[in-house]
Amino acid sequence: MMNEMAQTATLPESGRRIGEVILDLKNISLRFGGVKALTDISFDVREHEIRSIIGPNGAGKSSMLNVMNGVYHPQEGTILFRGEPRQQMDPHMAATQGIARTFQNIALFKGMSVLDNIMTGRNLKMKTNLFQHALFWGAAQREEIEHRKKVEEVIDFLEIQSIRKTPVGRLPYGLQKRVELARALAAEPTLLLLDEPMAGMNVEEKQDMCRFILDVNDQFGTTIVLIEHDMGVVMDISDRVVVLDYGKKIGDGTPDEVKNDPDVIAAYLGASH
Repeated sequence: MMNEMAQTATLPESGRRIGEVILDLKNISLRFGGVKALTDISFDVREHEIRSIIGPNGAGKSSMLNVMNGVYHPQEGTILFRGEPRQQMDPHMAATQGIARTFQNIALFKGMSVLDNIMTGRNLKMKTNLFQHALFWGAAQREEIEHRKKVEEVIDFLEIQSIRKTPVGRLPYGLQKRVELARALAAEPTLLLLDEPMAGMNVEEKQDMCRFILDVNDQFGTTIVLIEHDMGVVMDISDRVVVLDYGKKIGDGTPDEVKNDPDVIAAYLGASH
């Protein structure tokens, strides 16, 4: 039985209909030896929302994202995905469940073309085996054509048609970030985890990436969890924001609620000095 928190709600910042809780993290604690990366953190993510995680450097943001898609397994706490416990989720399981991820440091095949990099995002959806693909006949050929069509749709959506055959290593940083987003979208995720997708970008590149993130959320209905340091971006595009500091949660709410929270203000003032 869903409780009141799991019912649909309208978040005032966006005016969009936000669905039920899709990911629920309860009392998450993560340690590496004697070092506490996360301590007793609880928050949830609702369907169709953009949920941002912010905090100073070393706050535990990327560690939390790694917990979400199974790279790290917390020593304490419970993770529920669509109401089901996922205590031992690994990245492969996460991907098969519809969770896709981009990384703070670009993780692309630099010698491969943009098209081929994005095609790797379809790997888990391919049913035919390697031998059948090598022959490129029958079911394998039909499957390749189907997946290629999906990839071309993503290429058109992200407006990267002109570089589709270019080796990724030759592209400027901002376009490489867009290709990494394209590869994640090719997997058709229901939950998309973005780790600093705008890091290192100039103003124009950030504007483009913001537009694409909003379009992914609006047109595809994809739920997005976002780590980002640019507070202007966070406050403009987020439905809700959770704030971490030294591995602990110090704030959680709408952008307006968070930016006026005395604990959040103190943490950021402390980080800036």
